[in-house]
Amino acid sequence: METTRMVPVAGGALEVRVGGRTGPALVFVHYWGGSADTWNDVIGHLPPEQATVRFDQRGWGTSRALPGPYHLDQLADDLACVVEACLPGPYVLVGHSMGGKVSQLVAARRPAGLDGMVLVAPAPPEPPATVTEEYRQGLSHAYDSPETVRHALDHVLTGTPLAETVRATVVRDSLAAGPAARQEWPLRGIAQDITRAVRGIAVPVTVLAAQNDVVEPPRVLRECLLPHIPHATLVTLPAAGHLVPAEAPGAVASALEHFLQPLRR
Repeated sequence: METTRMVPVAGGALEVRVGGRTGPALVFVHYWGGSADTWNDVIGHLPPEQATVRFDQRGWGTSRALPGPYHLDQLADDLACVVEACLPGPYVLVGHSMGGKVSQLVAARRPAGLDGMVLVAPAPPEPPATVTEEYRQGLSHAYDSPETVRHALDHVLTGTPLAETVRATVVRDSLAAGPAARQEWPLRGIAQDITRAVRGIAVPVTVLAAQNDVVEPPRVLRECLLPHIPHATLVTLPAAGHLVPAEAPGAVASALEHFLQPLRR
């Protein structure tokens, strides 16, 4: 069972959901358009005693009222505050897409207690050549309405059909942001080069790529992430598209348990 904690951050507080007791804790960081609920099914596949931490990032869902800026460095500062407030012991960062890039920035700071990082279809530190101005402008309108969200789900974000309840949650979450938070990532964050920072990452890293991901395909991760975090291990999951936590939660949970095995204390 999860409990809720309010964690002070710049301009207000984040509502953080904390569950389980067995560490290292898994700290989940959602994608652009997601929420703490992005991880519902992944957590449902984990042992009930597994320690977990999750929250809505600044500008999204229950954190929508928090003021900007909403840039990557601010999101990384927020994540660092959550970790410091909620985790007395070791932890592993689990970041999806935009949340993966935020997690990379925090890991690069080499915080105390960080035992490792699992990146799920992450945005790479080096923006790929496909992230053009035209691409970013188009992406900035993906969550303008329920219709545009559903179009993105059907034609970009997923490689397998989602259950209707999961699909409804994704649509809700994608619309649960103010304009500034919604546009920060596509217009600026996705194109930010953080290759210099990630050289400081010293913990074990596993990268989960999705075979049918057209947003961050395995080829892009090999070209734009592995050269900058050379000790990272890339694992490709079959069938799924970009929304791996929703499309293949069991596979993600299995990968997390495998990653945790040598870290158990």
